[in-house]
Amino acid sequence: MPRTVGVLVMSYGTPESLDQIEAYYTHIRRGKPPTQDQLQDLKRRYEAIVGGFFPLRKNTDNQVAALQDTLNGSDPGTRFVCYQGLKHAGPYIEDGVRAMAGDGVREAVGVVLAPHYSIMSVGGYIKRAQAAAEEAGVRMVFVESYHLHPKLIKALSDRVKRALDRFTEVDPEEVRVLFTAHSLPERILQMNDPYPDQLTETARAVAESAGVENWQFAWQSAGQTGEPWLGPDILEQLEHIHSQEGVDYALICPIGFVSDHLEVLYDLDIEAQALARKLGMRLERTEMLNTEPLYMETLADVIRSQSRALQEG
Repeated sequence: MPRTVGVLVMSYGTPESLDQIEAYYTHIRRGKPPTQDQLQDLKRRYEAIVGGFFPLRKNTDNQVAALQDTLNGSDPGTRFVCYQGLKHAGPYIEDGVRAMAGDGVREAVGVVLAPHYSIMSVGGYIKRAQAAAEEAGVRMVFVESYHLHPKLIKALSDRVKRALDRFTEVDPEEVRVLFTAHSLPERILQMNDPYPDQLTETARAVAESAGVENWQFAWQSAGQTGEPWLGPDILEQLEHIHSQEGVDYALICPIGFVSDHLEVLYDLDIEAQALARKLGMRLERTEMLNTEPLYMETLADVIRSQSRALQEG
C-alpha cells in the first residue's frame, strides 16, 4: 500500500466574484473594512481586467490540479494529495490543514506558490500552517524557497527569449529587460531578509540563461501603508530609462509571480502599458508560468525532497 503524503499548496488568495471583494479586502486589512473609495478602487481594477472579472481563482485551482498529477506521475510508492490553503480567502491555510487531517493524512509538505522567501510573506504562511498542523496532529515540513531550481530558471529564460523574438523591428540588445517582483516594506532590509537577494539571484540566472546582458530589477505593486517600500517602482523605472537613457523598448519579466493575477493583469498589462504608451515606448511582458510543466516539475522536485526528509526523520 503506497504511503500517503498531503501537500498544502499555499497562495495569497483572491475573491471568486466581485461581490466577495469587500470581505477579501477586509481580511487583508486585518478585519478593518476598507473605505468606500478604497473598495471602489479595487473593484475598478478587477473590472478593468480584459474580459471583465477574470477567473483568477481558477488559475490556482488549475495549478494545484496539475501539481497533483505531476507528483503522482512517477513515484508509485507515495500517493500525494494536494490541498489548497489561501492567506486571505477560503479555503484558508487553516482550512486546508484541517481538511487533510479530516481525511486521515498524518504527514504533509507545505509549499507556497512563490519561489522567493521572505519572513513577511512565505514565512507568514509557514507560521500559520505549522500552528494549524500541530493542533491537528499532522507532521508537516516546508519548502521555504526554490528560486534557483534549474527547471524554474529554464522555464523563465525560455519565456524571455520568446518575448524578445517579438521585437522584430530592433536588435534584441536594444530591449531593456526589467525583472520585477512584489515590493515589501523597506524594514525587511534591517531584518537581513533574503527576499531581495534571492530575487537578484533569480534575475541574474535567468538573464545569463537567456543570453541577456541589458537588464535591471524593479519593484511593483507596493502597498499603501504610510511606510517606505522597496524601490524603484516599475513605473518610475520606465520613466527613468526612457527620459534619462533613451530606452524605447522594454520587456517586463515578473519573476516574483507565478500566474496571471491582478498584479500582473492590472498593474503591468494596464497601468504600466498605459504609461509606456504615454512615453512612446513599446512594452511587452513575458507569459506567466501558470501550469507550465517545467514549473510543475520544479514544485514536484522540491516537494518530493521534503517528503523524503520527512520519512527519514
